[in-house]
Amino acid sequence: MTDATAGEPETVSFGYEEVTPEEKTERVGAVFSSVAKSYDRMNDAMSAGMHRLWKDRFVRRVKPREGETILDMAGGTGDIAFRMARHGAAITVSDINQDMLDVGIERAEKQGIQGLAWSRQNAEELTFGDREFNAYTIAFGIRNVTRIDKALAEAHRVLKPGGRFFVLEFSTTEWPGFAEVYDFYSHRIVPQLGQMIAGDSESYRYLIESIRRFPKMREFEGMIRSAGFRHTKVEPILGGAVAIHSGWKI
Repeated sequence: MTDATAGEPETVSFGYEEVTPEEKTERVGAVFSSVAKSYDRMNDAMSAGMHRLWKDRFVRRVKPREGETILDMAGGTGDIAFRMARHGAAITVSDINQDMLDVGIERAEKQGIQGLAWSRQNAEELTFGDREFNAYTIAFGIRNVTRIDKALAEAHRVLKPGGRFFVLEFSTTEWPGFAEVYDFYSHRIVPQLGQMIAGDSESYRYLIESIRRFPKMREFEGMIRSAGFRHTKVEPILGGAVAIHSGWKI
């Protein structure tokens, strides 16, 4: 439902529920505060470790280079930032959730990774100036943003001309047969894993539901183009269960 006067949605999806934008922001924050400390262990359990390969592939597409500046939005526990920092780029790790950032900072200290900047930010209202970054990355975070169009517009704003935009996100697999298996696994097994490992089945039930409500690959690519990006591309993984989206600010 849309408010025709203000142009803002009256309700947005929180999993399979419809809630106000303000309530979604609050509830998503509570989800990630709940799962922050077990987030990385759950990623390994849910994907049988494959998320590590997806992230490696994602960073290879970004091609971080020494001397350039990159904003890693929804960077939370640092998985993407740590990979990019190895190439000498100056990385700013941002997340709306301080609990996730705190886990990332602790992990960086334990692994001896230095030189990262950590900044609590709302993807829809970044405090950075125009044209500050050479690249913007967001991995498994865009679907949790309340107003995706605003986050895309902000990404475009803070990128320099010629800047690169990359998204790694779950989507909808197009492989026949696999879709049914994946649907059963995600809806039935993942919440049970969440209860076993994180003591929280409901948060992981929401995360699965949020995947189902996220736009399909070509629809999301259209949203990226509408935000002003050009030369957009979609790279499906596992038939689209996961996808790498990219675009350029011209």
